[in-house]
Amino acid sequence: MKPSGRRKDGGAVERTLVILIILTSIIHLVDTLAYSVRLNSVKSGQVALSFSLFNLIALVSRTANTFLAPLIAGIIALSITRGLDPIMDMRKVILAATFGTLAGVILIPSFLRIFEKAVNRLEVTGSVPSLVVEALQINNIKRIVKNVTKPSKTMLERLRYREIPKRLIILNTLVTGIYTIGVLSASYAATLVSGDVRLEVIASSGMINGIAAILLTLLIDPKAAMITDQALRGKRPYGDVKALVVLLISSKVVGTLLAQVLFLPAARVIAYFYS
Repeated sequence: MKPSGRRKDGGAVERTLVILIILTSIIHLVDTLAYSVRLNSVKSGQVALSFSLFNLIALVSRTANTFLAPLIAGIIALSITRGLDPIMDMRKVILAATFGTLAGVILIPSFLRIFEKAVNRLEVTGSVPSLVVEALQINNIKRIVKNVTKPSKTMLERLRYREIPKRLIILNTLVTGIYTIGVLSASYAATLVSGDVRLEVIASSGMINGIAAILLTLLIDPKAAMITDQALRGKRPYGDVKALVVLLISSKVVGTLLAQVLFLPAARVIAYFYS
């Protein structure tokens, strides 16, 4: 296939790619902000309320994630039809994951301030839908904008990074890389195999992301939850949770960069199994 560049009649592909890039950025931005919920839950002690409110935000991200596979499949299908290589389009999507993660890092201080106030309001309203309606009022939107703050170096200083297991950070980097390219590599692998097995290859993306989700659930979440729980019970300082969040977010950024390296080899391995 020819590398994909400017297309005379590729408007549909370009529009789909733009939507895909935006959705991918939003999904990784929200995923990154999710790490900071641990900070608010430990600091405020309102664990149940914190995670109840964040579930609404996460729901938006997960709903958007369901649209990625058909969009990617659409780009692959059009590229195959036109005899073009969509590898650069796929790499742009991976890059969007990196930018979305970095945007999340920048927005964490602002998110924490807004999130803390939202949790307090949730305790008063007692209803997430009511809280959303209240937040969408013009005066409240202005207040939210005023709460935007820049990240500071002080939040990164004097943290006990050595108290956070290095294996946890390495695993998070690897799992993030796999999760980022799961659908992309499986979809791109369809361009490397014959037409009669392409649907099977694309369908394997669910299995790849499933493995990444299992690794996340079994190896990363329990350890991170244990550190958070120890801080809640006073067995660890609050700074350890900050160090945990900083390292997990940093490893997530590195994981999206690692995804660029893993993308093509993973696609070739998938294609090999179906060829």
